[in-house]
Amino acid sequence: METIRESVRAKYAETAIKLRSGGSCCDPACCSGSDAISGPIGEEEYSKAEVADLGLSLGASLGCGNPTALAELQAGEVVLDLGSGAGLDVLLSARRVSPGGHAYGVDMTDEMLALANENKAKAGVQNASFLKGTIEAIPLPDATVDVVISNCVINLAADKPAVLNEAFRVLKPGGRFAVSDMVEVEPLPLQVKSAMDAWAGCVAGTIPVDAYRAAVVAAGFAGVEVEITNTFGPGEAGLPAGTGKIASAFIRATKPASVLAPE
Repeated sequence: METIRESVRAKYAETAIKLRSGGSCCDPACCSGSDAISGPIGEEEYSKAEVADLGLSLGASLGCGNPTALAELQAGEVVLDLGSGAGLDVLLSARRVSPGGHAYGVDMTDEMLALANENKAKAGVQNASFLKGTIEAIPLPDATVDVVISNCVINLAADKPAVLNEAFRVLKPGGRFAVSDMVEVEPLPLQVKSAMDAWAGCVAGTIPVDAYRAAVVAAGFAGVEVEITNTFGPGEAGLPAGTGKIASAFIRATKPASVLAPE
């Protein structure tokens, strides 16, 4: 698991450095282009005017959808973005939960945290905080957030049940889980599933749709919905020739308002 984590960390550190130097996330060196699926996928889900109002561009997103819209955020809510990267979804969320709300982002990559804080200052957003940590061990107390979002990150984690358990833990009773992620819809070849580059590129870490749904249920969530949005076959989105398909998906669920204590 640590090998996977370090591979992902190195890839996103490289991406952050490139972005901070004025590079584009549509360049192959980022987690988009020929070797990955992130970046351009899901751009149509964002309001360009809303992003521009932050003084940013969609290059600040490395995602596969727009969880800030999926979550239907309301003023006064506390929201947490798992794997917040350059901070776009956190800053958009902060605007949507104002006044009275707050948006947190957690990320394990120092370079991404630095970039996110630069973007926060550029946007002039006060009600946002970026935390150093992993999504398997979120640095927030139990039952502190109303909404957990994430954008094409949970697939990067080697221990997905730990991530989902942590998301459940930090949510308040009745809280919402609303993420965009990549899933496997037809089995990928073993050589792809074991390739570190394909893992960091949001391909190898995908799991079957039914397994993803079952893992969310196993974490304690109710009302789990999985909506496939775009499907990619061999030769697309960084997939090599051969068998297998992946897809971007919206995953929604709720933490029950009454949670029984373990016996």
